[in-house]
Amino acid sequence: MQSGETPLEETIVQDVFVKKRNKTKWFIYKILFITLGAILMGVGLELFLVNNRILDGGIVGISIIISQLTPAPLGVLTFVLNIPFFIIGYRKIGKSFALFTLYGIAVMSAVTLVLHDLEPVTDDLLLATVFGGVTLGLGVGIVIRNGGALDGTEIVSIIINGKTPFSTGQIIMAINIVIFLVAGLVFNWDRAMYSLITYFLAYKVIDIVISGLDESKSAFIISHHYEKIGAEITDQLGKGVTYIDATGSYSGDIKKSSFRYYLSL
Repeated sequence: MQSGETPLEETIVQDVFVKKRNKTKWFIYKILFITLGAILMGVGLELFLVNNRILDGGIVGISIIISQLTPAPLGVLTFVLNIPFFIIGYRKIGKSFALFTLYGIAVMSAVTLVLHDLEPVTDDLLLATVFGGVTLGLGVGIVIRNGGALDGTEIVSIIINGKTPFSTGQIIMAINIVIFLVAGLVFNWDRAMYSLITYFLAYKVIDIVISGLDESKSAFIISHHYEKIGAEITDQLGKGVTYIDATGSYSGDIKKSSFRYYLSL
């Protein structure tokens, strides 16, 4: 303890130091996993899907279509087209989410540029569809689990969800169906159908990475602000909420418990 420093002051200094150290470790942990997820997505795109003309959904899918019709590299297109959505995410969702998203997209774009001239791992469309979809799902799931995203359509879907009765998942599916229809017109309908299978596989793997293998999930939220919380869950997630009276055993206070139950199939 420094001269003139009280035990309380020393404790406060130590607490601040520990919090800063933990925050640094948390940041490094997030960056490492977002890097891993972005690399996996880049590998899935370039070594399985793009050269076989199989699409992912969202902005990446649009970028793949444009890259097949123009000389523009996929990595450059993906990064540039996602910039407006990064700005929206920064304003609407938060600084950490936006910065993690920008970093993840930058890493993914760099990986696709590095791997662009390599031959695909397989020319078999079914194998490319399955392994490409699983690899994409692992990558995106890891990034989302660690507070980022790799595609701007997720941000758009959240915003639209707040103004319509449709869930975020329904909006993303609608956007991707349009993209796959365009792919069918630009390439052929076989590729569009393979792309739909890829999207479905990726979607299920993402769900497993984020939520685990449990078939069901439930959550209780106890608060005096249950109506506001319930409204946010419905608006942002498109999910229903059940309200249940809850009495504290110590204080005897009666509060509402917001209960949400859902199935992951």
